[in-house]
Amino acid sequence: MEVTMKGRQKGKGKRKKEMNKAELTNHVEEASSVREASDFKGQHQKRMKAENFFRRLFFLSAMVALAAVVAITIFIFVSGVPAIAKIGVFDFVFGQKWKPSADIYGIFPMIIGSLAATGGAILIGVPMGIFTAIFMAEIAPDFISKLIRPAIELLAGIPSVVYGFWGLVVLVPLIDKLWGGGGNSLLAAIVILMIMILPTIVNVSEAALRAVPKAYGQGSLALGASKIETIFRVKLPAAKSGILAAVVLGIGRAIGETMAVILVAGNTPMIPGALTDRIRTMTANIAMEMGYAFGLHQEALFATGVILFVFIMALNFALNRITHQAGDEL
Repeated sequence: MEVTMKGRQKGKGKRKKEMNKAELTNHVEEASSVREASDFKGQHQKRMKAENFFRRLFFLSAMVALAAVVAITIFIFVSGVPAIAKIGVFDFVFGQKWKPSADIYGIFPMIIGSLAATGGAILIGVPMGIFTAIFMAEIAPDFISKLIRPAIELLAGIPSVVYGFWGLVVLVPLIDKLWGGGGNSLLAAIVILMIMILPTIVNVSEAALRAVPKAYGQGSLALGASKIETIFRVKLPAAKSGILAAVVLGIGRAIGETMAVILVAGNTPMIPGALTDRIRTMTANIAMEMGYAFGLHQEALFATGVILFVFIMALNFALNRITHQAGDEL
């Protein structure tokens, strides 16, 4: 009996130990689970804090950019609109004489000069830039593209004053020798602006062409089209929205250029009747006279900025609409 009782007691002791071990194991597992949950919660909170920080940072950056645009717009309009009211909208925009000494302020010759220089540069630069982009993206071997691309990128990094100085020293005497008129002219401004907008048009257009799926070209070639037919009938239409964006950027660069144009255009506020005539653009007018202007003269220069601002905004809006429509058609 005693042996039996001792056996039972030993069995109970073993079971008790096993139960204690199981309970201890459960407690350890629960503690581990709590720790893991706590660690996960802490990591999640850290990630959320980091995410909220970057969201606020991105929002602040966007607000700074927006505030800068709004502040500049308000400043230009507050400074320029009173002059337009004093001079008269029609007399200011369509007046053909700019004589600050006599309080006569008409910017029509500068508007025509800006449009003529920009239009001429776009007329020559856009086809040349697109053809260069086609050559680099579709025709040239890789090693030739790698040689041309750095040269194009170098053109984009040259300061405006260097372009203007080159035009003054090389281009202006050449034009004077070939066609007379002194060389400082609308033609010189067109050539300089055309060279300056080429890198933008080439780089953006090439990127747009390379983004066209290769299957488009392969399908066209499989149907019997030639390489050139594939480029003009398939690749260019597919890249139309990107190419139009390049044109928008080129126009913005050309119409806003100041220093290079000042050095080569002649800076005479007159409506050009020929490519060899001198011109003055709106940006050049502001840059040349703001340093010594005061009173109504200074306000008229700000008003010139208002007209330029409105013109660029309207142009960008129209071209962006065209770009979006081209993108929706694809």
